[in-house]
Amino acid sequence: MRNRLITVPTRLAALILSAYLAGSASAAPSPSNRQVDIIGTAGGELRILPIFHGSLMFQYRGIVVHVDPWSRGDYSGLPPADLIVITHTHADHLDRSMVDRLHKTDTVIVGPPAVIDTLNCAPLCGRVESIGDSDRKTVLGIGIQGVPMYNIVYGSAAGEPFHHRGVGSGYVFDFGGTRVYVSGDSECTPEMKALRNITVAFLAMNPPRTSSPIDAATCARAFKPRIVYPYHYRGSNVESFADALRGSGIDVRLRQLEGETQATGGATK
Repeated sequence: MRNRLITVPTRLAALILSAYLAGSASAAPSPSNRQVDIIGTAGGELRILPIFHGSLMFQYRGIVVHVDPWSRGDYSGLPPADLIVITHTHADHLDRSMVDRLHKTDTVIVGPPAVIDTLNCAPLCGRVESIGDSDRKTVLGIGIQGVPMYNIVYGSAAGEPFHHRGVGSGYVFDFGGTRVYVSGDSECTPEMKALRNITVAFLAMNPPRTSSPIDAATCARAFKPRIVYPYHYRGSNVESFADALRGSGIDVRLRQLEGETQATGGATK
C-alpha cells in the first residue's frame, strides 16, 4: 500500500478540493473550545492554543507565533503575530487576508520558498525567512527546522500527489529545548518516523490529503512524542487515533478544531 499512489480522477480531485475549501473566505469563523495548554521549558512557559483545522498559536517569552492562520478560525481577541509560519500554499494554510490581519510592522514571516514566492510581498511585508524542508534557522530566538511534508499514497493521478515533496514543509520548533513538531499536510513519511526528542506533535489526519488516523498513530508510535494533538482532521474519527495509541505512554490530546458542537474529548495514554 505504501509503495503505490492511490489516484483520484482529476475532475473529482478538483471537486473535492473545491468543496473542501468552500466558503473559506466568506463563511463565519468556526469557534473552537479555546483550550490553552501550558508546558514548562528551560526558557519559560510555552502556551499552546490549537485554533481551527491547521491553525495554531504559540506564545513563548513574549513572542506570539501564528502557524497557518486561516480566516475560517475564530481569531477574536487573539494577539497579532511576531512570527507567522506558513507550511504550504494551499488556501487553508496560506490565507493572505489573515496574514495581513495578524501582521505588524516588525512581524517576521517564515515559509518554504514556494510560500515566500506566492506571498510576493517583500519589502512591504517586512522581514521574510525562507526555510525549506531541509533547512534549519533561528528566528526571534526560536529554532525552526524544516521537515519534508508530502504524499506517498494519495494523489489526483499517477505522478501527481496532492502534496509534492519539496513544495511545502512541516516544522520542528525549538522553544528553550522543548521541541514541537507541526506536520503540515503530510502522510506518515520516513522522515516523520525518524524524528527524535519531540515533546509535542501536531499530526494531520484528513485523508485523502494527509494520513488516516491509523497511519498517523503508526507514525506517532515510531517517533514517540510525549504529547500529540490530532489536527487538520476534518471528517476523520480522531477517537480511532487515540484508541490506536492506548498503552503507548503518549499523551493524546483531543481538541475541538473543526466546528463540532462539542469538544472532541480529553486526553488518553
